[in-house]
Amino acid sequence: MSISLETSRTDTRPIAIWLLGVAALVALMVVVGGLTRLTESGLSITEWKPVTGSIPPLSAEMWQEEFDKYRQIPQYQLVNKGMSLDEFKTIYWWEWGHRFLGRLIGLAFFVPFVWFLATGRLRGRLAWICAGLFVLGGLQGFMGWYMVASGLTERVSVSQYRLAAHLGLAFLIFAALVWVALDILRGTADEIQRRWVAWTGGLALLVYVQIVLGAFVAGLDAGMIYNTWPLMDGAFVPDGIYTVPAAAFEQHLTVQFNHRMVAYLIAILTVIFCWRVVVSGADRLQRRAAMWFATAISVQILIGIWTLVAVVPIWLGGLHQFGAVIVLGVAMVQLHVAVHGTPDPARNQALASA
Repeated sequence: MSISLETSRTDTRPIAIWLLGVAALVALMVVVGGLTRLTESGLSITEWKPVTGSIPPLSAEMWQEEFDKYRQIPQYQLVNKGMSLDEFKTIYWWEWGHRFLGRLIGLAFFVPFVWFLATGRLRGRLAWICAGLFVLGGLQGFMGWYMVASGLTERVSVSQYRLAAHLGLAFLIFAALVWVALDILRGTADEIQRRWVAWTGGLALLVYVQIVLGAFVAGLDAGMIYNTWPLMDGAFVPDGIYTVPAAAFEQHLTVQFNHRMVAYLIAILTVIFCWRVVVSGADRLQRRAAMWFATAISVQILIGIWTLVAVVPIWLGGLHQFGAVIVLGVAMVQLHVAVHGTPDPARNQALASA
């Protein structure tokens, strides 16, 4: 049995606020994860203890034990040999904070989820959707450890493939949280407005692809070289790209080149899209969404260029990662506007059903 709009909006608006709050925590998690990567802290905790790992070392003996475990892995032996205990504590706190934030997100989702279920506010299809989001969150925790494990035996850093999977899943969860919250807050139209769906959906997909490409840049430290713009190694299209197997994922030159080219493609398509929206007489909501997206893209590209030519200082790298969250969030809003337009409250039905 469907729930009327009035009942739905009264019962589910707190759910939307909760989902947006979790999305904000995921955004923070992405930024902290980026900073953890930039400070090369991700391998400082060599074990996965989902429950007991929430408690950091509380004594000198416990700190020494954690340090001794770290000294057994290749990153210490080949990169950080001679590191002091105090230096180890610095990278340990970054990784511990990242993992603790992951646990906090789990609690911030699970506790309200159970409460909304118990009070009857969360039911039907919406309940199943939220349950699916919780499963994705659990998978993300496992993916994080799967990524870390790749750097504990034969490598001095994590696999760029696993890093891309870990970051890609985080952004997928963020996008899904925002989309479901928008469905609740804005409602859905009876008929999909197809005019701008291909454009906005394509741009959102390209943004997501660009984020994953950025993960490969980070995983290979490819942003630490070729630090000029607009030329790269003295040319717009440098010699040597795609000259080795799996170059798109393993060659520093090609990985950074791809990231640059997709940024240019997104910028060009955004300009064309905005021009078409304006001259076609699209409604005010669609025009505003397009302008916000264009603004977010412009700022993010400028930050990306700045980050590159400055040779990726930690604070700029973190800002660039945060910018990616903002761009994807705005892309989801723009897509939702394109798909549903301005829904008619008189006809809208609740996302949940009894």
